[in-house]
Formats: sequence, structure tokens, C-alpha cells
Amino acid sequence: NGMEKYHIKKNPAFKPGPVMSNYTDYIVFEGISVNEFSGKQTYLDANTAYRNAVLNAIEFLKTRGFTGEQAYMLLGTAPVQGTVAGIVDVPNACCTIAIPREIFKEDIIPNLEPDK
Repeated sequence: NGMEKYHIKKNPAFKPGPVMSNYTDYIVFEGISVNEFSGKQTYLDANTAYRNAVLNAIEFLKTRGFTGEQAYMLLGTAPVQGTVAGIVDVPNACCTIAIPREIFKEDIIPNLEPDK
């Protein structure tokens, strides 16, 4: 009866388990509230912004050797951090998804050296 006892109306509050991931180095992808198909501004829609951030991450991971399905599964199971980065810059909402680089066997950051 905790919900009733602590006057929590609809959604539960919880304490995370004792094992927390401790990552410090991330690659971050951003999305804004513009429909990826029509190009229509969805006016501060964080759902669209977050979807775009995830789609950007998936497309990037595909360039690093993952299939689209593998990238999707990775983002659904890895300790990623999703953030609503801004809803004050009318008309755009901005969301980010941060993926810890330490979960990968090899560095996924592109080589910035010019091709030889």
C-alpha cells in the first residue's frame, strides 16, 4: 500500500538496485522535434526529438559495423542515458541519447586523421 501511504497518484516511485553502472566516457547523439519523413516541425514534441536522437545513433552504429537490428537491440539493452536537453528553444525540443564508449570492445569514435 505504498502508493496510497505516500500519496503517489499514478506512477510508482522506486529506488534503483544496488548495482549501478559507472561510466564516464560517452558518445552523444542529438535529435530535434522535426518529423524525419515530412520535415514538419512538431513544435516542442520531445517524443519526436528523442526518436530522432535514437535514429541518429542507429545510423551511426551502422557505420561502425552493426546492422540496424543490432543497433536497435543495443540501445534497448545497454546502459544508455536519455535526456530531454531543452524544451525552451521554441519551436524545437531537443533530446539526446548518450552511449557509454566503454561498453564497446573497440573505440567507436571515427578516426579523425585524413585518409592516406
